[in-house]
Amino acid sequence: MFTVIRADQLKFNPRAQMSRIFAEGFSQWLGYFSKDNEAIARAFAHMFVLNQFYVAITDEGTIAAMAACTDGTVSSVKLNSTELRKHLGLLKGTVAGFVLKKEFEATKAAKDDADAVYGSIEFVGTAPECRGQGAASAIVRHMLDYAPFEQFFIEEVADTNTPAMNLYHKLGFQEYKRKSLPAKRAAKIGINHIVSLKYVK
Repeated sequence: MFTVIRADQLKFNPRAQMSRIFAEGFSQWLGYFSKDNEAIARAFAHMFVLNQFYVAITDEGTIAAMAACTDGTVSSVKLNSTELRKHLGLLKGTVAGFVLKKEFEATKAAKDDADAVYGSIEFVGTAPECRGQGAASAIVRHMLDYAPFEQFFIEEVADTNTPAMNLYHKLGFQEYKRKSLPAKRAAKIGINHIVSLKYVK
C-alpha cells in the first residue's frame, strides 16, 4: 500500500531519493554523461521543482515512485549548469546544461484546443526495489482523479519500455503519436520509437 503526496509537503528532503529513481529510470538516455548512476543522481538532485511532483511513500516512509504533473506552461525541473559541471565535469556538465535544459524545461502548447485545460505527466519513475508493486500506478491514478485537468498527456515514452506502456494502456491512455529515432541512435540506446499518449476524462 502506498500513500501519494505532493513532494513539497513531505517532512523530509526527498531530493536524494528522487534523484536516485531518476538516475536509474533514465540511465538509457543519460549514459553519455556518466555510466555511474550515483554520479547522475548527485548531478540532477537539485533540479526537481517539488510542488510539481507527486511521490508514492511506502509504509516504511521511503519513496517508491515519483511523477510530475504540470499544466504544460510551467517546468517541473530547473537545471543549474554549475551543479551539473560540479558532478559531471566541465565538458559533459556544460553539454548537459545546454542540451538537457532545452529538452527538460520545454513547456508545451495546448494539444487540440487552445482553451483546453490539460495536464502534462512527466518524469515517471519507480525505485528498482518497488517495481511491479503498483507505486507508479498509484501516482498516475491520483493525478487522473484529483488534478483539475480534462486531458492528460505523456510525451516521449520509449516503445521498448514495456512495463510503462502496459501501465499507461491499463489506465486508459491511448497512443496518438509515434516518432522514429535515427537508426544509429536507435541501435545505440535500444529504442526504436518514441511514443506519445493521451487520456481524456
